[in-house]
Amino acid sequence: IQSIRFGEFEISTWYQAPFPDEFSRVPDGRLWICEFCLKYMKGGFMAGRHRLKCKTRHPPGDEIYRDGKVSVFEVDGRKNKIYCQNLCLLAKMFLDHKTLYYDVEPFLFYVMTTAESTGAKFVGYFSKEKRSPTNNVSCIMTLPVRQRKGWGNLLIDFSYLLSKKEGRCGTPERPLSDLGLLSYKSYWTLTLFQYLDAVEAGHEVTLDGTAISLTLIL
Repeated sequence: IQSIRFGEFEISTWYQAPFPDEFSRVPDGRLWICEFCLKYMKGGFMAGRHRLKCKTRHPPGDEIYRDGKVSVFEVDGRKNKIYCQNLCLLAKMFLDHKTLYYDVEPFLFYVMTTAESTGAKFVGYFSKEKRSPTNNVSCIMTLPVRQRKGWGNLLIDFSYLLSKKEGRCGTPERPLSDLGLLSYKSYWTLTLFQYLDAVEAGHEVTLDGTAISLTLIL
């Protein structure tokens, strides 16, 4: 598989994902993926027929955040197994270190979308293990056509807002991918500068105090 057709986008893949054998060789090396339900198909004809029948217009699960056109849906891997497996296979084509594909039940997935006239368009997602006491992100991915537009920072910020709401500090699961490391460095550089800029003159700044305020595990 050399590329995917995702909505109006033609996206070159970076890595191979373990799709079923029948999908390992597709015409022109292109896999067609429904941008709403994430079902994958071999060709444009099948994708066209699916598009006429597919009633899905947003991720399954609960919409837990909305700001203007931006929404985040919480999707339970146990309740929406097929969707989450398809999401993991999609992510694997753009993440080198990803190893989770089919065992999705122990995880929650947070899918970010932007509202368009045709439905909630996929932007990116992060997942986290339900029972992990510290990790607030297991995997994070922004669709390549959405990168360099601030969506990655927004996903990371949302993961820490969830940690704050749960009353605990959090950290992403290690090791980070090369792209993930760059994203977190960018996020924390910006966040720390904003935090320090807001500190009142004469107020003592400590490493532990900063970490607690930002729900960060050092």
